[in-house]
Amino acid sequence: MGIHEDLFLMTFLVNVYAKCGMMGSARKVFDNLPKRNVVTWTSLMSGYVQNSQPEVAISVFQEMLEEGGFPTNYTLGVAFNACSLLGHFELGKQIHAYVVKYEIGDDTSIGNALCSLYSKSHNLDSAVKAFQMIADKNVISWTASISACGDNGDSAMGLSLFVDMLCADVEPNEFTFTSVLSLCCIMQALKIGSQIHSLSIKLGYGSNLRVTNSIMYLYLKNGWIIEAKKLFDGMESISLVTWNAMIAGLAQMMDLGEDGIAAHSSGFEALNTFLRLHHSGMKPDLFTFSSVLSVCSSLVALEQGEQIHAQVIKSGFLSDVVVGTSLVNMYNKCGSIDRASKAFVEMSTRTLISWTSMITAFAQHGYSKQALQLFEDMRFVGVRPNKVTFVGVLSACSHAGLVKEALTYFDMMKKEYKIKPVMDHYACLIDMFVRLGRIDEAFDFVKKMDFEPNEFIWSLLIAGCRSHGKLELGFYAAEQLLSLNPKNSEAYFLLLNMYLSAERWKDVSRVRKLMKDEKIGKLKDWSWISIRDKVHSFRTGDQLNPPYENIDNFLSDLHDKASTMGFELHTSLELKNEEDDEATFPIGRHSEKLAVSFGLLNTPSAAPIRVIKSISMCRDCHSFMKFISQLTSRKIIIRDSKRLHKFVNGHCSCGDFGSLV
Repeated sequence: MGIHEDLFLMTFLVNVYAKCGMMGSARKVFDNLPKRNVVTWTSLMSGYVQNSQPEVAISVFQEMLEEGGFPTNYTLGVAFNACSLLGHFELGKQIHAYVVKYEIGDDTSIGNALCSLYSKSHNLDSAVKAFQMIADKNVISWTASISACGDNGDSAMGLSLFVDMLCADVEPNEFTFTSVLSLCCIMQALKIGSQIHSLSIKLGYGSNLRVTNSIMYLYLKNGWIIEAKKLFDGMESISLVTWNAMIAGLAQMMDLGEDGIAAHSSGFEALNTFLRLHHSGMKPDLFTFSSVLSVCSSLVALEQGEQIHAQVIKSGFLSDVVVGTSLVNMYNKCGSIDRASKAFVEMSTRTLISWTSMITAFAQHGYSKQALQLFEDMRFVGVRPNKVTFVGVLSACSHAGLVKEALTYFDMMKKEYKIKPVMDHYACLIDMFVRLGRIDEAFDFVKKMDFEPNEFIWSLLIAGCRSHGKLELGFYAAEQLLSLNPKNSEAYFLLLNMYLSAERWKDVSRVRKLMKDEKIGKLKDWSWISIRDKVHSFRTGDQLNPPYENIDNFLSDLHDKASTMGFELHTSLELKNEEDDEATFPIGRHSEKLAVSFGLLNTPSAAPIRVIKSISMCRDCHSFMKFISQLTSRKIIIRDSKRLHKFVNGHCSCGDFGSLV
């Protein structure tokens, strides 16, 4: 029709090609134009940004400036967005200088883009200044500033800005609500979050999927499971994001549960939600699988984990590195190192996290040589270890008593990789010397640390001193632990136990008084075992009723048989506190013994027994499990509050360190 040179029409055509993802054609149209204006230049730049080619957008911007074009506010906003996507913050500052030069920083679109740019460069002060410069702040401006606070770790300022926004009579949109609700999640500001929930309903966002997901996740993270489920069940349509939020929230609730029973209840609720998702016909994604595999890890639910592994294979997500790493962690925490290793070998690609997870798994299971060989393989393929990797390596050396190798890797970490040692690295080395009975060297390492030891390290030293007869050093470590004013009831009961054993009654009274003053709770010794999708929980000293009453006779029989093989009760470590009946643990009836006995009675003869325990195993129970694993030819896997214990044929994967505590 002969109108192919019409600038107005051709600018529209550039837009059309850009929105269809055909940037080659858009560029051809642009290049054949006899003349161009700023709208045409901006259309082409915007197209490249929309099609994930921000570097080309910046190149076009530079071409425009070289040809004498004068950018509009919208052009500069597109340029800032391109810099944000590229992470090219120095160039963003240069363009900002252009804005300052022409005194247009108070423009809304420019201010919004600048706020976003500085937020992504982790410069919150500049982001807030850019926001404050805006003369006419719209809802996008406020939302950008609130999000900037959340992204840069100042949630309180973000909530304050939200209040200012409401005072300025600016109505929030769905993105504002999701941003501010995420701040409430970080701060666990449940009361404010519930008020925002009410406001969202008032403004017509009660059925908005984004907002509802955010509110549901907030409630889950703060333990309001009933309210979260009401929201979930009341949704007209449930997206995969919603399912994932529900499963992930329940998974996180396991860490926030008041006790083990509440945590396990949340875990099984997460598994049931995953089952409902499966029955809905909607296909899970990698985020779903990652969350539900973490639940199986926490529950030591190997059977469910295996079923989910099968679904991963069917769904085609086995090649995903996140899912693969989750499988490695799940099998490791369920005590199946062979399957964890197989899952690792089958990964098509591996990240540093994958390598570190497998190294740590080998170390936890007592396969020190395999852990160290894998570390060397990782270095050989060019993956640079981080501080967490070295915790796994040093832990492997600790398990095997490889002092020379441990010190070599410790020096390598500092000198070759320039990694400054943290508390966990020193804890591994101290753990190693304590295992070997080299208590003086363990204390020497404490002196070399650049920071004060934590509760875990002093507890390690106390346990080692008790085991190896270094009582005076043990009492010194005990005083240091008390000076930290620990809130952990296990630490206090460890001290109380030690002073009772030494008959130091003044110290016993002093520790009891401290416990009373600090309001230290009772030592709750619970154990759980899952059999055929049902959780059975046991507490030390429980009066067992049907269907558990036959456990007593069976456990007594096991004690008798173990005694004929050389097992002896370590009564000296029993805590007897007359002031607290619940803290008095009956000899031979600790919770893990009850759980293991129940498992032996109710599972096939070759099936491994998997138990979770709320506190650390004592010396008596650790010794008993070694004999029982030999007596019954069963694998017994117990994960306590400190470490994984895998008992096979009279040996434990912890290298018998469990017998020190």
